[in-house]
Amino acid sequence: MSEAERAALAERLAGLRERIAAAARRAGRAPEEVTLVGVAKRQPAERVVWAVEAGLGDVAENFVQEARDKWPAVREALAARGLAPPRFHFVGRLQTNKARIAASLFDCVQSLDRPELARELSRRAEAAGRRLEVLLQLNLGGEPQKGGAAPADLEALLAACTALPGLAVAGLMTVPEESADAALLRRRFAQLRELRDTLARAGHEGLRELSMGMSADFELAIEEGATQVRIGTALFGAREG
Repeated sequence: MSEAERAALAERLAGLRERIAAAARRAGRAPEEVTLVGVAKRQPAERVVWAVEAGLGDVAENFVQEARDKWPAVREALAARGLAPPRFHFVGRLQTNKARIAASLFDCVQSLDRPELARELSRRAEAAGRRLEVLLQLNLGGEPQKGGAAPADLEALLAACTALPGLAVAGLMTVPEESADAALLRRRFAQLRELRDTLARAGHEGLRELSMGMSADFELAIEEGATQVRIGTALFGAREG
């Protein structure tokens, strides 16, 4: 990565932080309530390192294999600069047979959507001496090609997860339909917030996180209560491959 590319990345990060802060203020919220999670899918390790050096504190990957191959180089480069690694999130669809790697590699799995995956993640996290933070993914639009539990199954999924010693459920996540309809997207984000709030009133006060909103719609998500926004190309630039 050239110095010009490095500077452009830092400029994009600063610009995104300004937009996040403005959206939070429009909703009467503090900008510090919203975490920018940089999605590094098909981005080179060097680009991730420069983003962390510019102040990015949370990084996500969509594929376990890519993360396993890339992350050692990221950690080594950061250590050489005297920098701590960021929090590392998994945001893609997770196969149960990848649970062992995921439970040891990531700080948070945001895409937990079924009890059998929860049981395997918990078992693997315990074996690694960890308690793994997870978010429960909801498929609010009922799209068959996407992961995520149906809203009607949320309470049962939460009950299954909270009974597992290797997991700490921190909140909810969704990936809404690809749409230019801002009203539809806003409804989806509000729906996730309302589901979280309903659970909180039922005694699940620990569900603090709402991970929703990406490059094209994160400002709407923040206005509806997002605590984490997942931003890829708007931060890192064009993907490789």
